[in-house]
Amino acid sequence: MSLRLGGLLAGVWAGMLLCVALIATRVPFAVLPTPDAGRVATRVLAYEAHASLAFALLIYIIVRRQARASAAAGIGSVVSGNVLLVLGTLFCTVAGYFAVQPMMEAARAGQGAFAFSTLHLVSVAFFAVKTLLVIVLGWRLAAC
Repeated sequence: MSLRLGGLLAGVWAGMLLCVALIATRVPFAVLPTPDAGRVATRVLAYEAHASLAFALLIYIIVRRQARASAAAGIGSVVSGNVLLVLGTLFCTVAGYFAVQPMMEAARAGQGAFAFSTLHLVSVAFFAVKTLLVIVLGWRLAAC
């Protein structure tokens, strides 16, 4: 698999993330009552998180193979900048959705140590960082 394929996947992934952030999670709040809109947005984000795991895995295989080949040729390390970018996106996905989301559900029910608004801000920050990392990754892979 070539880096061009990785660049294409990163571009599609970045487009998906921007679409989720700018359209898919906002539109339900414009047309549905808030509780229903929240459930729709939660479902959209669940699909996004699982798709992000799949994109990250595919791109990781591509960039890891390239980093390993470069290291074998004596050009670089097996831990390249692209590998670190992919691992960063994985961290943001796991922390932002799979760790914070259950805490948000507890906060919505009046339980937990943190307010829903605080957890929502943390979740949005992880999503924004992930989006930036994917854009940078796509940019770097497109340059190869």
